[in-house]
Amino acid sequence: MSPRFDAIGLVVSDMAASVSFYRRLGFAFPEGSERQPHAEAELPGGLRLLLDTEDTVRSFLPEWQPPSGSGRTSLALRCDTPAEVDMVYEELLSAGHQGELKPWDAFWGQRYAVVQDPDGNGVDLFAPLSQ
Repeated sequence: MSPRFDAIGLVVSDMAASVSFYRRLGFAFPEGSERQPHAEAELPGGLRLLLDTEDTVRSFLPEWQPPSGSGRTSLALRCDTPAEVDMVYEELLSAGHQGELKPWDAFWGQRYAVVQDPDGNGVDLFAPLSQ
């Protein structure tokens, strides 16, 4: 047996809002995904990002409830330059998304920021400060 990492799955409360958010970040969800109970976008290297509505999860796990409190999951997206971190962060805020951590020069050598997706999952934006 040799299981292999294949996908990252997120449960979403509003498929259209989530697909729109992740498309802004370059995820290629097929046309019409925003109206589906399950959507997939292929990632570099063959991985996939899977989105399932809460109702979809409850269809096979009826007792499922959304977690409470702060999120424990984040996706990290590498930007080409520190300036791109700032630009993407501001673009997402302008589109009405919630910022969690404004861009800053982190002590570990990255320009770093965090935005929340529509369900409160952290999306880290980062770029090396020197290349």
